[in-house]
Amino acid sequence: MLRPQTIQIFLPAGDPRGMRVAEITTRIVRVIEVPRSQLADFLKLPESQQVGVYFLMGELSEAGLPRAYIGQSGYVGSRLVQHNQSKDFWNRALVVISLTNSLTQTHALFLEWWAIAEATKAGRYSLENGNTGSQPYTPAPLQADCHEIHETAATLLATLGQPIFEPLVNAPTAKNAPELFYCKGSGADGVGEYTAEGFVVLKGSRGRLENVASIQGTSHERFREKLLTEGILALECGGVVFTRDYLFSSPSMAAVALQGRSANGWFEWKDTSGRTLDEVKRQTVAAPG
Repeated sequence: MLRPQTIQIFLPAGDPRGMRVAEITTRIVRVIEVPRSQLADFLKLPESQQVGVYFLMGELSEAGLPRAYIGQSGYVGSRLVQHNQSKDFWNRALVVISLTNSLTQTHALFLEWWAIAEATKAGRYSLENGNTGSQPYTPAPLQADCHEIHETAATLLATLGQPIFEPLVNAPTAKNAPELFYCKGSGADGVGEYTAEGFVVLKGSRGRLENVASIQGTSHERFREKLLTEGILALECGGVVFTRDYLFSSPSMAAVALQGRSANGWFEWKDTSGRTLDEVKRQTVAAPG
């Protein structure tokens, strides 16, 4: 990824109300953040008439993931007007365009397809697009351009607070193996990582299907149902399995999702030595002095 210090964020001339623009000074890609309430102002800008890829960002899904829709258009302003009339969930759009107005429809089609695939792989957002579709025909030189554009746009989107392509956990390396924790018992066989953002349960983790009587009719039961409805959990062999990595706000909610009962995740998650998450991550932190 590109170095953050190469990024600048500014406001368009004559628009003091906050339609932010992000760009990397050495590249030709610009991302414009358009609050839905300021769509009419964006339509007055020449950038609204360009070929572009856009990201509609909005409210959380029932399972707690931010919702997003990824699209492209040869006239991006007109497409946003259509979505303003037909889609309710979004509250801002992030529009990726070329500073030199050099994006073609071929670029845009490939970028849209690649962005949907990469956002699906990352698993941070609940995409409204459905499946990724088939890869559009794109000559090799244009594909290389598109991958560079995508990398730049991903950095700018994250800078604007939308890390839609960033993985929930870092890929393991030979020097830095991930610190894994395990949740077993009550029908659970889960693996996860404690991160700066919360607790991530890894794809393939298994849990029980039934909820114990004490959580039936409670928010815990409704939350597990939402995970199933949104396809984050799937039915398999009489239990449930995580179809992708999923970020929980707390280790306790991660344990509840797997075990179908109330749980204190600080004590349910343990490392390979049997030490609890509490021992490893909380008890080792001492007060200054």
